[in-house]
Amino acid sequence: MNLRGRNKVDPSFNMSSMTDIVFLLLIFFMLTSTLVTVSAIDVLLPKAGGKTENNTSISVSITSKSTFYIDKAKVSSLQLEREILKKVGVDNDVLEIAIPMYKRIMHDEKGNLSEQPYGNEGEAIYSVSRASLNVLMMEMSEKNGAKLYFNEKCIDANLEEAIATFENTNTDTKKVISADLLIGADGSLSAVREQMVKKHHHEYAYNEIEHDYKELLIPAGDNGTHLLDKNALHIWPRGNFMLIALANLDGSFTCTLFAPKKGRNSFEGLNSKQEVENYFTTIFPDFTTIVPNLYEQWSVNPTSGLGIVKTYPWHVKDTSILIGDAAHATVPFYGQGMNAGFEDCRILDELLDKHEDNFETCFDEYSKSRKPNGDGVQDLSMHNFIVMRDKTADPKFLLQKEIEKKFANLYPDKWVPLYSMVSFTNTPYSEAWKIGMKQEKLMQSIMNTPNIEEIWESDEIMQKMYSLV
Repeated sequence: MNLRGRNKVDPSFNMSSMTDIVFLLLIFFMLTSTLVTVSAIDVLLPKAGGKTENNTSISVSITSKSTFYIDKAKVSSLQLEREILKKVGVDNDVLEIAIPMYKRIMHDEKGNLSEQPYGNEGEAIYSVSRASLNVLMMEMSEKNGAKLYFNEKCIDANLEEAIATFENTNTDTKKVISADLLIGADGSLSAVREQMVKKHHHEYAYNEIEHDYKELLIPAGDNGTHLLDKNALHIWPRGNFMLIALANLDGSFTCTLFAPKKGRNSFEGLNSKQEVENYFTTIFPDFTTIVPNLYEQWSVNPTSGLGIVKTYPWHVKDTSILIGDAAHATVPFYGQGMNAGFEDCRILDELLDKHEDNFETCFDEYSKSRKPNGDGVQDLSMHNFIVMRDKTADPKFLLQKEIEKKFANLYPDKWVPLYSMVSFTNTPYSEAWKIGMKQEKLMQSIMNTPNIEEIWESDEIMQKMYSLV
């Protein structure tokens, strides 16, 4: 049996091969490259993708009725990968620096709260510190023989010859590195991708969205306590703009305001202390009460833009290739950008095995197979931005989610809600996007049913959905 999860785990590893070290480094450089991102996002915790020595053995069985067992214990298909990870112990290091979030909590303009759970009971997404994760990945890399270099900026590359030129940002000295393979894991501002576009005329587009963002901090309370529920993603949805908050281990919350560049409720009119304080007091009153130094933070922290990178193909012959944000940078509203990069590593690893290190054949298949999913994660991210800012405060939308949840519990083989499909299953991004759009069309028909608020739990509604699926 060949189990393929979004982040591949194999309990018996050999760290002696060159490819193992390469892919560990890929993950590290994806995490440390220059990104257009935010630290306060709706995040699915990336599971460890590195290969480490582990002698734990487990037994996974699948019956003819697609029932899953791990060491004779029955598990759901949605929890299969997480349970395997727990058994082999590879997720413990990351879980130590992460906070589980089981729900969204929405804050209205009067400070009233409402909740929406993520997935089924026990399912959670995670708030994880990128800085802490970087340190963990560096430690893993060095333990397995990797040598790390810092302050080396790629300024040029010959992609056909796999030659890159680096400049030390401290000394301004340059050096040229020649290799068998050049992998561009250098983020949304990728120097490798730039050479693909300039010298090899690859397709390229950067689409900047109309919103900017600024980060703020809710400080920890007395004795490092959290002033809000730490096991939830907090959202202040205001229609076309929003504020979000995620908990940190030290008791603080990293918060991010996403607002239009110009126009009503935009960054454009927030220049003075009075303008900023009036804005937050009026629109986010309960937030203002727990941030004593709001304007001081506002005046120091930068305002940054957001955008989506599209390019194709993702390789040049058998010598150069893109992964992660270099290939498909997206906006952060689904928290899947890092996960998509991890998935690139897994797929590329599998294809190298499949084609027995025939790089050109492998890279061609990689570009063709990953491009739709790169587009898919971008579509999903923009869609979830609209959901978070516009719909999570809408009682009709929350009712729709309750109907979907009830139907999914009754007929799990017929319906997996879009958010659960992306966050808790291994469904490819492109497929999840297509299924999600079909589901949305069907649900609009259900929500237009007369008196849906009174009869939504009835057998009539469940049977109507069943007939439409």
